[in-house]
Amino acid sequence: MTHKLDVHVYYEDTDLAGIVYYANYLKFIERGRTEYVREMGVDQVALKRDEGIVFAVHRVEADYLMPAKFDDDLVVETSVEQMTGVRMIFKQDVRRGKDLLFSALVTIVALNDAGGPARLPANIRRKLH
Repeated sequence: MTHKLDVHVYYEDTDLAGIVYYANYLKFIERGRTEYVREMGVDQVALKRDEGIVFAVHRVEADYLMPAKFDDDLVVETSVEQMTGVRMIFKQDVRRGKDLLFSALVTIVALNDAGGPARLPANIRRKLH
């Protein structure tokens, strides 16, 4: 399944040239992952409270292909590329219409309260896979 999140580029998202500042793509894809997980029925607050598990970014491989600009309407596309017991790799693309502007593979790990690796509960793996 591919989740789609609409993002509008505001002035605050851009640099002096009116181009989206590179770090803001990471914010856009973070929102995309959060909404994907939420729509799959995973309550991250409850997961932390009940299981002591949180998600953390371990690695990001990103390609900046074309610039987005002030007032653009973008779509963040998010899907799970791979999943193991303790990590997920998300494929995330940012598009303006048919143009691919940004593409990333984001590795997310599950951590316990002590900050060590935690196994994802089976019901969470089923929801996200």
